[in-house]
This record gives sequence, structure tokens and C-alpha cells, in this order.
Amino acid sequence: MTSLYARWIDRWERKLAQRDTNRKVRRFEWGLDWLMDGSYNGDSPQRLESYVQQAIGDSDSFFSYVTPRDFHLDSRHLTFTSPLRSPYPENNRVHADFFPARCESDAAVVVLPQWNADAQGHIGLCKLLSRFGLNALRMSLAYHDRRMPPELERADYHVSSNIGRTIHAARQSVVDARSCLDWLAAQGYRRLGILGTSLGSCIAFIAMAHDSRVSAAVFNHVSMYFSDVVWTGLSTQHVRKGFEDAISQDELRRYWSVISPATYLHRLVGRPGRSLLVWARHDSTFLPQYSRQVLDFFQSRNLAHEVFTLPCGHYTTGRLPFSLIDGLAMSRFLVRNLARK
Repeated sequence: MTSLYARWIDRWERKLAQRDTNRKVRRFEWGLDWLMDGSYNGDSPQRLESYVQQAIGDSDSFFSYVTPRDFHLDSRHLTFTSPLRSPYPENNRVHADFFPARCESDAAVVVLPQWNADAQGHIGLCKLLSRFGLNALRMSLAYHDRRMPPELERADYHVSSNIGRTIHAARQSVVDARSCLDWLAAQGYRRLGILGTSLGSCIAFIAMAHDSRVSAAVFNHVSMYFSDVVWTGLSTQHVRKGFEDAISQDELRRYWSVISPATYLHRLVGRPGRSLLVWARHDSTFLPQYSRQVLDFFQSRNLAHEVFTLPCGHYTTGRLPFSLIDGLAMSRFLVRNLARK
């Protein structure tokens, strides 16, 4: 029987989810034109699956990039050109906000907010990290806030029923996050971490798996497969409707395996570094059954990690007192594993 507390959290979650009235159901598209460059000559599931398998087989190349040469810090606002271009000039200009530590420190963290975060998203968390003695660089994900094309009201191009565009957006956010690590390393920060929330958690997983410089990571809401969250989550039901009867959950899991943590977690086996896995017991977006798969993987492979369980849901994580509980847990973990080595 569901407890009174769980029902209260669920009602609160759904009330928060219903605040957004600008969600659009977009039509299904294979989107191979986003992936094939000059070799594109039509869409088909077979061509998409072949592309995905080739990308996974050489993921080091897939997530490789040339370090940007136009980093520019204006006061505390960092900009640079994304190593992976899209058709949208606004999106190709990466924006990040730097929050120096309150005391001298050679530890720094790249912070990746959740899907549809505005320009203020995670600013409070970055200030908290700064108070804890950590330098924080908060990056806007692809198509978010200052990177959003004018025709959008939401960051729909990062997660949508266009399969290829979604892959391209995630790939872009990964190489942008790694570029932020480049900038931090160039400033002399030796101890590097990454913190991602929700969609940012997925991006952080992949970035860490492909970048050995990351020695501590926080994954705030976790799931093995990108597609399972989209297919079953409360916040993405409009995206699922776009697929209609075109594909199944299992098929989408295969197509989006190239941007799923499950595909790359084996790369963490035997590597130094420690992770904090945060999950919410009453999450209606990252369903607990999918979060537990991640916890089980880390435990079964003896990966160095800690687990922090939130007594709330996905949307309610951003509300007091849960936001403070979450922020303190993440900050303390990073201090233990970066600042005090």
C-alpha cells in the first residue's frame, strides 16, 4: 500500500510538472541528416542502427574534439565556440559562468544543470560549492538559455522525437563539457570534478567515461538508459507521444544507446576516482527501478562510489528542504574527494 507521504510527494510532483504549459508534441523523425554529414542519403532504421553501432565501437573518436581556441572570460562569464557545430549560431556559442572558490584551491568542478534549466539554474549550487572551497564552472547545455534558437520556448532540440538530433545534441554537450575541463586545466586547476543533474547527469556520465582527468563525479538522478527516462518519465510524456506507434521502447533504447550511461560504465572499471550516485525514492521522472540498475552496476563491479537517497521526487528535489539537503550532500562529497586530497 502506498504511504500517505508517498501520495503527498506524488501530488506535489504532478502539480509542479503541470506548471509548464508550453510543451509541444513534435512529429517523429529518424534524423539521420543530423548524423551523416555529407554521406546522408535518406532515413532508415537499419542505417541508424549501423551508425549507432559504429559510434559505440569507436566512442573515443565519436566524442573526440579539437580544443576551442577562442576561450574568452569576461568578468566571470566564459564563452567559446562549440567544437561540434549545429545549424544554429546561438547554440554553437557555449556559455559558462565561473564561481571562484572563497579560498585558494586547485580543485574545480564543471556543473551541468537539468533539462530546460534557465540561465539561473544551479547558480545557487555553484555559490555553495564556492563557499565549500571549490571553483565551479556552470555550463549551459546545448540549446539551453543563452544557446536557445529564437523559435524555441523550451530546450526541445536537446531531447525530442527526432532521434538523430537528440544524439547530436547530447554529443555536443559532452564535447562542450570536456572543453570546459580543458579551460579549467589551462587555468592551473589540477583536481577536476564534474556534477550533473538529470539530463546533465547523463552528459556527466559520458564525459567522465571518456575523460580520465575527472577524479570525482556527482550524478544527481541516475538511470542506465537515456531512452527509459524519456519513455516512462512524467516530464517527457509529450516527447513519447511524438513517437506514436513508430518505434517501441526497446528499439529506442538501442538507437539511443550511444548517448546512454549503460554503454560506457564499463570504462570506469579499474579507474581511480569516486562517484556519488543520487537518486530519489519517489521519482516520477527517473523511475526508481531504473536508478537501482545503476546502483546495482556500481556495486557489482566494485566501483568506488557512495549513494545518497533523497526522500522526495524529481521536481521536488528543487524545492526546500530537499534542494538544501541535496546541495549539501553533493558539496560535502566533492570536498572530501577533491579539495582535501
